[in-house]
Amino acid sequence: MTVGIFFAFAANAQTPNDLPDTMAARVQACTPCHGAEGRGTNDPYFPRLAGKPSGYLYHQLLAFKNDRRKYPPMNYLLEFLPDDYLKKIGDYFAEQRPDLPPAAVSDLSKSVLQHGEDLATQGDMERGIPACVSCHGSSLTGMEPAIPGLLGLRAAYISAQLGGWRYGTRTAIAPDCMQIVAGHLTEDDVRAVAAWLAQRPAPADASPAPQASFALPFACGSQPNEGK
Repeated sequence: MTVGIFFAFAANAQTPNDLPDTMAARVQACTPCHGAEGRGTNDPYFPRLAGKPSGYLYHQLLAFKNDRRKYPPMNYLLEFLPDDYLKKIGDYFAEQRPDLPPAAVSDLSKSVLQHGEDLATQGDMERGIPACVSCHGSSLTGMEPAIPGLLGLRAAYISAQLGGWRYGTRTAIAPDCMQIVAGHLTEDDVRAVAAWLAQRPAPADASPAPQASFALPFACGSQPNEGK
């Protein structure tokens, strides 16, 4: 076989039409940061996407596309993608169910972790802080269509996002309930809650609760309060 014929054969054997045209193939660009099937990686600052409500994922993709959330690689990747395609990306990752990673082991004191548990499960109404479980569910797996689960995330990521809400670098549809809640948290609160959440074990079923499974404690722009 001559060199010219060989290269012609190789080019013909690898035409774009021969590649699988599936969402799993199309989202391969996401895997270096977010892992296969969106399961996450060892980098604490890139979150797990798998199993989160599609509406939540879609809202975040729109926020990056429209520069409401600032992270240049994401802003660049999404800038020219149509909204309906972003919805399909959200749908794909929402349907994935890889196992959650092992719970983190914290080196913080028992008193700090207890403070995190108290805030996450009971809140502090005197300071206007509702419990995390009152919005994210008793199992912390979120609720359809747009409240994310909080399991399988590293403490550093949770802390960074709460900091973003506190300082206004991360925002959502008004009324921006997370910005309101995070505004009442101190740095010590954030550290404690993030560490406690990161060491939660995986429940038997990590799926988000169905829409309207419970009522939210206040109005939230990204999730209609249609609880029972």
